[in-house]
Amino acid sequence: MTKVVVVGSINMDLVVHTQQFPRMGETLFGEQFATHPGGKGANQAVAAQRLGASVAMVGCVGNDEFGQTLTAGLAAEGIDTRWLKTSPDTATGVALITLCQGDNAIVVVPGANMQLSPSDISAAEAAFIDADIILSQLEIPLDTVLAAAKLAQKHSKPFFLNPAPAQALPAELLALCTLLTPNEFELLEALGESEADWKTVLAKHRAVMTKGSDGAWFNQGGQLQHQAGFKVDLVDSTGAGDTFNGALATFWHLGIAEATQRASAAGALSVTRAGAQGGMPTLAELEQFLKTQS
Repeated sequence: MTKVVVVGSINMDLVVHTQQFPRMGETLFGEQFATHPGGKGANQAVAAQRLGASVAMVGCVGNDEFGQTLTAGLAAEGIDTRWLKTSPDTATGVALITLCQGDNAIVVVPGANMQLSPSDISAAEAAFIDADIILSQLEIPLDTVLAAAKLAQKHSKPFFLNPAPAQALPAELLALCTLLTPNEFELLEALGESEADWKTVLAKHRAVMTKGSDGAWFNQGGQLQHQAGFKVDLVDSTGAGDTFNGALATFWHLGIAEATQRASAAGALSVTRAGAQGGMPTLAELEQFLKTQS
């Protein structure tokens, strides 16, 4: 069983379904509203746990109802929540998500996520020591991500970084990353090569790059390899990338090609149901799906 420590964000997703995205200054009637647990960190933790990993979550929530609900939800999934911090004076992070015919537009208010500090990483050192892989994203302070990468290096643990939301990354952090897991835009932004061809950039770096329904590309021994996407009926694309990341970490011990195939399949399955975490498959569901594809 792969032991994964996820260092990242925990949000409550506030989701509105509409027939079209509003234009600037326009007010529309929505069809339905729902709240779902979210945040890239929490999503990736849930994805990994459901697929058979043993997961510990390092993050921060507010001292409010959303924070309590999200913490309880992670614990109910079987995730180790001992390393979650509660901020006394900052609200739990939220994501405002508009869904339209399967596509989404998202505004994130990070709230308590930005209170996760390097000292909180140090406090979770025992979790790092016990882990097989450390997985992080960029919805928490960059110095906290760097602290996690340094602690992973100290204990010789692979450090996977999903560089989302997209931003240029300092050379010090890039040097500590075992693997980057961006989409095309995030790859170019993270490496400061926004005008370059993505294939040229990917060929020079240790990365697995997602391309939505087109699957994923990865660098194996200096050669670009393509994992084709899986055809499914789209319901809600929210959380597909997070499912991919959690799965990739979970199955990394199988090698980059096999892990990428399983991660692509898990990501595809996740879009067939509503909600970032609601659509995430179990290991049994993933294995059954792969049997139907062979």
